[in-house]
Amino acid sequence: MGMKFRQIPAGTFTMGDASGDDDETPHEVTLTKPFKMGVHEVTQAQYEQVMGVNPSKFKGADNPVEKVSWDDAVEFCRRLSELPAEKEAGHVYRLPTEAEWEYACRAGTTTNFGFGDDDSNLDDYAWFRENSAEKTHPVGGKKPNAWGLYGMHGNVGEWCQDWKEDYPAGAVTDPTGPASGLYRVIRGGSYLKPAEYCRSASRSGGYPSYRYYYDGFRVSLSPSGK
Repeated sequence: MGMKFRQIPAGTFTMGDASGDDDETPHEVTLTKPFKMGVHEVTQAQYEQVMGVNPSKFKGADNPVEKVSWDDAVEFCRRLSELPAEKEAGHVYRLPTEAEWEYACRAGTTTNFGFGDDDSNLDDYAWFRENSAEKTHPVGGKKPNAWGLYGMHGNVGEWCQDWKEDYPAGAVTDPTGPASGLYRVIRGGSYLKPAEYCRSASRSGGYPSYRYYYDGFRVSLSPSGK
């Protein structure tokens, strides 16, 4: 389908932001295995090819799909993984964990954004409230981060695997979030959000069955059995 992925190395980083909200408590996270992250948010053309429908409010084949629930995103990953060619290749598609998402967004940085602290530069990397005309835009239209990922800030919010709860107080390894909860994690801000909500550490959440016209997703790729 033309999906592109980048290999993200294993590593340790500080997740969260001391100057952010209460649920952004900085803590050390170690990811012990490399993983592949989608270069772009899933597009409407890709979603329709797998699911047979395009629910998006802002139509455009290369625009990110939106008005998809967390449940829809998980079903997309399941159906994509079940395609004969993908099964033969041993590919398993899934949503990234929240820790994987922030690690990939930061791309080795410790700053507010993947490009630094100055939000006046956000226009070069993201579609957000100040430049989006309150609509989505084709993926890949802004600069990528240092690891070659586009749109980690802005355009649409991105569903992650985890339930949303307060962070742990200490260091963790390969976290997958709490076992249950009310909301699923959404990351990255969106075309409707101001710069502060597009920070690498900024987090929000949504009911897993709700379809918001400002949220979509990107996928991770794992070998079968992982």
